[in-house]
Amino acid sequence: MPAASDLAAIRGQTYAQGLATVCREARCPNQGECSQRGTATFLILGDVCSRSCAFCAVRHGAPVPLRPEEPDLVAGSVADLGLQHAVITSVTRDDLPDGGAHVFAATIRAIRERSPETTVEVLIPDFCGSEAALALVLDAMPDVINHNLETVPRLYPLLRQQASYERSLILLRRVRDIQPRVFSKSGIMVGVGETRDEVVGVVNDLAEAGCSVLTIGQYLRPSARNHPVHRYVPPEEFEDLRKTALASGISRVAAGPLVRSSYKAGEIIADLKGSVPPVGEACPSTPMR
Repeated sequence: MPAASDLAAIRGQTYAQGLATVCREARCPNQGECSQRGTATFLILGDVCSRSCAFCAVRHGAPVPLRPEEPDLVAGSVADLGLQHAVITSVTRDDLPDGGAHVFAATIRAIRERSPETTVEVLIPDFCGSEAALALVLDAMPDVINHNLETVPRLYPLLRQQASYERSLILLRRVRDIQPRVFSKSGIMVGVGETRDEVVGVVNDLAEAGCSVLTIGQYLRPSARNHPVHRYVPPEEFEDLRKTALASGISRVAAGPLVRSSYKAGEIIADLKGSVPPVGEACPSTPMR
């Protein structure tokens, strides 16, 4: 359990500033550990999602108006917390022409201005498949673009009714094609009714799309209103999936019951950036871990 002072410090630089975190809104099980480590994942574009995924605890309904000052507030909180790695995500905003891409871009640039040494990871929605919206975010040069596939294609109608597996996969391919200097990342949850072969199929799709980082975690039902847990996956199966994903060509894989998309994200990207040279330079012989 975290100390009260740890939670107070995070909330003083987020909720007290009118900002939200996905840590609390999505009821993440790692809130205590991350608070002790002085990290949080910022939630921009409001705290009401225009979609209603069956597994997610974030409120859905009519989205709230945008706040022009939000990028500067996030950048200020990142600076005040002294974050070495900032993770920015959002609710989905299908009501906006660009899905909120311009706010992501403005937030990245604001963080760069206030905290130039901080690495920036953005966990983005699919922007309804808009390549122009994705390019707008990539033009701001985040270190990592994260977009979660969440589950296997067969379960999309059950868990992600308003999303498309192929559309999300195309987004990740476009990251590689538009801006190869930006690492792409994705995450999936297990224990919702998938088979191992289906998970391996997703892993292979991500490897083909050029995904650099993958997270695999156990689905935990955030409330009685959400989709039930189908099974609890034992640790040895997570290790098997981790090795399978590494063998497929994905550079860094975190897999375990409490692994979430932004869990220890700074450590993963620091390791990745330290072993992968800039585009155009020779790659040293570095063992994968």
